[in-house]
Amino acid sequence: MMIVYKSRTGNVASIVSKLNLPNVEIREGLIVDNPYFLITYTDGLGDVPKVVEDFLKDETNQLNLKGVIASGNVNFGLYFCKAADLICENTGVPIIRKIDLRGTKEDIETIKKQYNLEVMSK
Repeated sequence: MMIVYKSRTGNVASIVSKLNLPNVEIREGLIVDNPYFLITYTDGLGDVPKVVEDFLKDETNQLNLKGVIASGNVNFGLYFCKAADLICENTGVPIIRKIDLRGTKEDIETIKKQYNLEVMSK
């Protein structure tokens, strides 16, 4: 089990660093053959970043995805963390958390708890 993420402004990278869990940043051609939670930012007006869309097109990456976490800005209203909703709709995995900007201590604790539950279920 691990965290796979993509950060643009540093918010997601900050969240990942606070988790202290095994992680890898999405890059072109990355194949993840272990279960993972995906953490992504929301692009534009509620879009999944193209690099994340491309990553999820790979069958292995889709099969190992166990949950999604998105970072966004609550000032975007209905578009807040919409990337998580879209990924959930397309893959059927649960949304673990929607996080405003760099998140709170509670956000980090919730992600760690869900991560540990996923690890224990194996």
